[in-house]
Amino acid sequence: MPLKDDLKAIIIKSGWTITAVVEELNKRHNTDTSVQNFSSKMIRGTLKYSEVEEVLDIIGYDISWNKRG
Repeated sequence: MPLKDDLKAIIIKSGWTITAVVEELNKRHNTDTSVQNFSSKMIRGTLKYSEVEEVLDIIGYDISWNKRG
């Protein structure tokens, strides 16, 4: 499943909306990113790893690296 689908699903599953996540990101960084701009980055696959980490932090998740096998 592409990152955008995974990220959108986990945001919704956690009870957040993309709008609320973007508002929190804007508060944390004193920026004015639009929901459309954020969504476009997800669709194009141009979100930075650090941005994904921060979104997950906002919604209460961590990235976990697990060795297979």
